[in-house]
Amino acid sequence: MGISSVWHWLLVLLIVVLIFGTKKLRNMGKDLGGAVHDFKQGLNEGSEAAKGGKDDVIEHQHSETKSDQSKS
Repeated sequence: MGISSVWHWLLVLLIVVLIFGTKKLRNMGKDLGGAVHDFKQGLNEGSEAAKGGKDDVIEHQHSETKSDQSKS
């Protein structure tokens, strides 16, 4: 009877369900799944941005305003 016993893990699962309840465990599972999904989506967006490179960069062009023109 070690840590790898099936009965040991079933007993641990039963105790966890009794402590937290199935609704709370279900909500925690949804939250964890959503976090993993968002993390993977962020990684994919980051790799797509790295591939895009300089195409996404918008360069700033300085335009003279009327106050700048009157000073010169």
